[in-house]
Amino acid sequence: MALLNFRRATPSHTVPQNAQIEALMEGFSLEVMPRTAEKISDFRELLPQGTRVYIAHIEGTPIADMVATAARLRAAGMEPMPHFPARIIANKAELADWLARYRGEADVREALMLGGGVAVPVGAYDNSMQLLETGLFDSFRRLHVAGHPEGNRDIAPDGGHDVIFEALRWKQEFARAKGIDMAIVTQFAFEAKPIIAWADTVRAQGITLPVHLGIAGPAKLQTLLKFAIACGVGPSLKVLQKRAKDVSKLLLPFEPTELVTELAAHKAAVPDFAVERLHIFPLGGIKASTTWSQTHGGASARPASQS
Repeated sequence: MALLNFRRATPSHTVPQNAQIEALMEGFSLEVMPRTAEKISDFRELLPQGTRVYIAHIEGTPIADMVATAARLRAAGMEPMPHFPARIIANKAELADWLARYRGEADVREALMLGGGVAVPVGAYDNSMQLLETGLFDSFRRLHVAGHPEGNRDIAPDGGHDVIFEALRWKQEFARAKGIDMAIVTQFAFEAKPIIAWADTVRAQGITLPVHLGIAGPAKLQTLLKFAIACGVGPSLKVLQKRAKDVSKLLLPFEPTELVTELAAHKAAVPDFAVERLHIFPLGGIKASTTWSQTHGGASARPASQS
């Protein structure tokens, strides 16, 4: 999973609506963790009905907390999509237990398949393809897999894309064989042109899966720099570094508006552009991101409580 525009958030009633942005933002998703979700009293006051909400599974998070978050989101009318990071799962029995709990307590039928960020696997699995090969996800209606516009050195230490594209083709064929809807959700980046070039290369590689592009929601520059470095954001990090040199902007929140404007214009001009949805990483807080989405997303971003 690029974003620019570092203006302060503006109340939605004063922001001119951009139909291209509204079109790209339709069906956007959001990412939470159990500890961040706990701070939200009612997701219906922030998100449209049926919004897909990814639940990040960080190493050390109890599965009970993950399942409880999924159940709470389901009860609020959202679509929970928990992460399954291969490298933190001990064995097939543990994976089956997780799935049974998610299904039984939150009717989870969508999942994000990941290798996981830990250097050494805790058990039998090293990558998401091994999880898919267990057969335990065959009954899921939708599975998402990770994309990396700027590469992933955990997978390809040389920074290349060949191994990653090969894995995406394998996952695409798996989804076709099983009749499962699949999409690529990406890490966030900070520049539009490299994202566009990567998405075009994805198609040139014979990968037809839709792309849900990760963007970082409004946040302080220092916060974004911290997450960008931790997540391995590469060349587009220079956008943040350039901004860091401007003392007058250090205290202003960074917003994704300029990036999304550029990508939305490209999508309008090139309808076959691989990016079909946006996925928001609320690095500056869930409420800051949902305020931004309501400001720019139009009617389709209206919270469920206001519908």
